[in-house]
Amino acid sequence: MTDSPELDDRQMLPDDVQQQLLEVAHRRSLARGDSLFLKGSAPDALSGVLSGSLRVSVVASGGREAVIAILRPGHWFGEVSLLIGRERVYDTCALETTEMAVVLAEDFHRLVAERSDVHMALTRLVCMRLRQALAWIDDAILMPLPVRLAHRLLTLDPRPPRAIGAILLDESQEDLAFMLGVSRQSVNRQLKMWEEDGTLRVGYRHIELLDRERLVACTECTA
Repeated sequence: MTDSPELDDRQMLPDDVQQQLLEVAHRRSLARGDSLFLKGSAPDALSGVLSGSLRVSVVASGGREAVIAILRPGHWFGEVSLLIGRERVYDTCALETTEMAVVLAEDFHRLVAERSDVHMALTRLVCMRLRQALAWIDDAILMPLPVRLAHRLLTLDPRPPRAIGAILLDESQEDLAFMLGVSRQSVNRQLKMWEEDGTLRVGYRHIELLDRERLVACTECTA
């Protein structure tokens, strides 16, 4: 995955492990814009998305936000902070009305200690995410800007992968440039090219995505 795209099915826990977690979890509802937790908060629970979606991000010292991932139903997260006993390193915010399953720390540690299948499933999950992080680093170095920018715009689209129709993305060219580590002029040139071929429309501090499939096709280019 490049530039923090949506997490895939390989990063979901097995159904039987999810069921064990759900049996000890309590439910929490989030309205659009609500935070589940913020960077620096205590690692007090493992969380799973039951419905809706969450935006995972970090904020730089200048106040700009970089999106790490969009989490959809079936994704569990927070296991690393619990396992190492360290504070959270990112923010989470609901993109829409979202239902969460929350497993408190004591229940999480009990399951890990008592159930080898849960322990192994979480170990595999952590390994998959490490592999993904290394892939992000490789892509940031090797992939051309159009591919990285296309991935970023797709990440900002909260809809399911095969969604059709237009959607407005509330992201400025300055923020996109910051996230990708390039100049605003470079981002603007590529956006203008996509605007000319009908892929999107550039507005003031927003981008209207018109043709998702063209961006998906761009992410498959490697040169």
